[in-house]
Amino acid sequence: MSQQALQQHGAAPVAIRGAAWYLPEHTLPITEVRTLDETERATRDALGIDTVRADDRLNAVALAERAARRALEQSGLDAGELGALVMVESRVQETFLSSEATQLQERLGAGNALTFSVGGLGCVSITPALLTARGLLAADPALDHVLVVHGSKPAAALRYRHPVTVNGDAGQALLLSRGGSIRIRDIAQLSNGRYWDLFHVDYRNRPTAQWREQCTELSTYSFRLAVETRNRLSSMLDDLLRRNGIGREDVGGFVSQNLSAGGFTFLEDSLGIELLPACRRNLRRYGHLGPIDVFLNLRTALDREEMAPGGLAVLINVSPVAAWSLLLVETGPQEDVT
Repeated sequence: MSQQALQQHGAAPVAIRGAAWYLPEHTLPITEVRTLDETERATRDALGIDTVRADDRLNAVALAERAARRALEQSGLDAGELGALVMVESRVQETFLSSEATQLQERLGAGNALTFSVGGLGCVSITPALLTARGLLAADPALDHVLVVHGSKPAAALRYRHPVTVNGDAGQALLLSRGGSIRIRDIAQLSNGRYWDLFHVDYRNRPTAQWREQCTELSTYSFRLAVETRNRLSSMLDDLLRRNGIGREDVGGFVSQNLSAGGFTFLEDSLGIELLPACRRNLRRYGHLGPIDVFLNLRTALDREEMAPGGLAVLINVSPVAAWSLLLVETGPQEDVT
């Protein structure tokens, strides 16, 4: 199976049986998100973000744990029944050498679960986590449930990433099984290693208060990567729809990650699509939540009846590392996923 066509066809079925999110109660107005100069401030204010959720008392593991407990409780499943626990790794661990994945395993009481983390692709890291869950379910008939979790926490104290977005805090847990109301029909993923260091945090010999997410070359991000993103996603979307025998008109909704209002317009113009209103709504309320965005937006769209249950949706993720992914999902009865 090639990197360009990581397809659902012929593989064991995989679906989201349950899902839950944790969003801190504290709301931080965008005007209180620190920037370094007037140029950054003007860019921040034009992103289309009004507020983000923030709780400096909770780290990535704590955010993930709260979402995981909700997902298990709502699904009527004990943590001890999990066959596998897959954690989408945080951007910065609290300590080196230690394991956040097994820390979460211990805190949940998931002692029987095969436990590890995946990542390395920023926002797109949710896709290899889903590929991993699908592979585990296909390889082991005795394994019934895989819990995929993530705690979104910015890598630096400065929540603003120039010129891209503002990062908020959240936790997400997706319970994967062979049946469920959100069925993953197809997956596509691509990456280009030329951009591996386009954004980074220079942390060695620096106090954490001085850590900052930096772009090494703004023109590369704004122009060269933008053009490649348009071309890659357009080709990937055409391939995804063609191999599933459908057209754009058969898709009930397109969902994107939340970076900025301008980013939404760029995607819509590049792909000839219209994103569901939930994307802009959640961008305004929560800012960017990394690997959490697309499924939270889908859930919000279903709750607000922006697309009908039983329809198809395409979830779009882009990471400046650079990586791109598309998920084709079929939505079921709304009450099955909470």
